[in-house]
Amino acid sequence: MFYARKIFSGSLSRNSCRSFCLTRISCSNTKGLILGVFEKAQEDDVLQFTEAGEAFDKSLSGKLRELLSYGPAMKKGKTRVFCGLHQDFPNIAVVGLGKKSSGVCSLELLDEGKENIRTAVSVGCRQLQSLEIPSVEVDPCGDPQSAAEGAVLGLFEYDELKEKKKTAVTVQPFRSTENEAWQKGVMYAEGQNLARRLMETPANLMTPTIFADKIQQKLSSLSGKVQVHIRAKSWIEEQKMGAFLSVAKGSDEAPIFLEIHYNGSNNSNEDPLIFVGKGITFDSGGISLKPSSGMDAMRADMGGAATVCSAILTAAALHIPLNIKGLAPLCENMPNGKANKPGDVVKAKNGKTIQVDNTDAEGRLILADALCYAHTFNPKVIVNAATLTGAMDVALGSAATGVFTNSDWLWTHLQQASIVTGDRVWRMPLFQHYTKQVAESQLADLNNVGKHAKSGGACTAAAFLKEFVTVPHWAHLDIAGVMSNKDEIAHLGKGMSGRPTRTLVELADRLSQDKQIM
Repeated sequence: MFYARKIFSGSLSRNSCRSFCLTRISCSNTKGLILGVFEKAQEDDVLQFTEAGEAFDKSLSGKLRELLSYGPAMKKGKTRVFCGLHQDFPNIAVVGLGKKSSGVCSLELLDEGKENIRTAVSVGCRQLQSLEIPSVEVDPCGDPQSAAEGAVLGLFEYDELKEKKKTAVTVQPFRSTENEAWQKGVMYAEGQNLARRLMETPANLMTPTIFADKIQQKLSSLSGKVQVHIRAKSWIEEQKMGAFLSVAKGSDEAPIFLEIHYNGSNNSNEDPLIFVGKGITFDSGGISLKPSSGMDAMRADMGGAATVCSAILTAAALHIPLNIKGLAPLCENMPNGKANKPGDVVKAKNGKTIQVDNTDAEGRLILADALCYAHTFNPKVIVNAATLTGAMDVALGSAATGVFTNSDWLWTHLQQASIVTGDRVWRMPLFQHYTKQVAESQLADLNNVGKHAKSGGACTAAAFLKEFVTVPHWAHLDIAGVMSNKDEIAHLGKGMSGRPTRTLVELADRLSQDKQIM
C-alpha cells in the first residue's frame, strides 16, 4: 500500500520493502505532507517526531515510525519520501531537523534550531516538487515562521524566461493554529524572493526605469500607507547630485532616483528610519572595464536597491509601526564617450569634490549623493546596503554581510536581528586609518579609491561613505559577498540570494519596539 523512495539519506532494504509494499502508487499530481523528525541523541534512543508528526504517526498506528526504523538514521537536512500510507496525504516527506536541543549558538551567531527547520522544510518541499506534487502541507516543526520561510524560499525558482517551468507548489501549515506566525514567515520569504527575482532578471529587462516601475506596481496595493516617487534626471540635476550623474552619463539609459515613503507610525511626524540602496542595474566597470568572465552577474549590482525596496514592501505588508523611507539611485555604469574617465573630478550634493581614479568604484559615488539627500529628512537612523566591493567577498565570503557602523546601539540591533533570521552580519572597522587613505587626494577633497588601492578595499569604501554621514546612527552593509548562493545555504537554491532582506525587515520590526532612539 505504499512506496518508499530514497532521498539523500538512503532507502528501505529490498526485502523490507517487499514485506510491506503490495502496490506501487504514483506520487505525481497528488497531495503532499512534510513531517519533521529529530536526530537521535544516542543510537538506541526512540525516534522522536515533532508534535504534529507524533500525532500523525499515531493515526497510522505507528507505521511511519516502523518504516523509518528500517533505513539509516535521519540526519539533519536529509529526507525520506513515502507514498500510499495515508488516504489524504498519499505523499509524505519526512525531514531531519537535527538535534532537538539546537538553539542560539554564540560561535555561529545564529539560531541553529530555526535554521535547521528552514533547511529541512526547504529540502522536503523541493523533493515533493520534483515529484510534480502541486499542493503541500508543512509541519510547523514548533516554529511556524521558520517553517514557512524554508518552504517559500526553498521553492523559489527564476524560470520566468524559460519555456519549461517547474511545478508550481502551494504550501500551507499542517494542523496548526499559529497562522499569524506562518503568514509572517511567508511574507518575510516572499520579500526576499522579490529581491531575488529583481536581481536575477537580465539587465536589458531590468533597466532603472523598469526597476522603478516594478517597485511602484508592487507597492500599489499599499497606496494608503506608501507613496512612491520616481524622480527623473531633471530632478537629480536640481538636487545637484553631481557624483550620481557622473556615473549615469556613461549610459544611454536615463537615471532614476527612486523614493519610497512608508508611514507606519501613528505619529506621522516621527523621525524616520531611512534605507538607502545602491541601484546599479548593470555594472561594466565603465572606462575601468571589468573582465568579461563573470560580468553577466553584474546584473545584480542593484542588490542593495532590491533588498531595501523589498524590505520596505514587507514592512508595509506587516504593518510595522515605524516610518521608513527608501532611497535608491538607479543607473547603469557603462563606458560610452561621455563616461567618467580616471582622474576626473566631480562634485557631490554636499559640495565635496571627488577625484575618480577608478570608474569601477562607482557605487560609492551614487550612494554619496543619496546619503546627503537622506539627511534632509532629519532621520535618527540611516542604513545603506550595497554590493560595494570585491574586497568584502574576499574578507568574509558568503558567510555574513559586512557591517560598518558608527553606532553600538544600531550594531546590537542588527546583530540580534541577524541571529533570528540566520542571515548573519559581522562588524568591520571604521578606523581613521582608512579615512586618511581616501581623504589624501591630489586633485580633490576625496579620492574614490584609497591610496593603497589593493589593501582594505571594503574598509576604505566605508570610510569614503562616512564622509557623507552626520547622523549618530548609521550602518553601511556591504553585501557583495552574499549577493549570490551556490550551495552554502541549503534553503536557497543556486543563484542570486536576496540577502539580507529578512534581516532588514527584522531590524525595522525591532527598532519600532525600541523607543530609546526612535
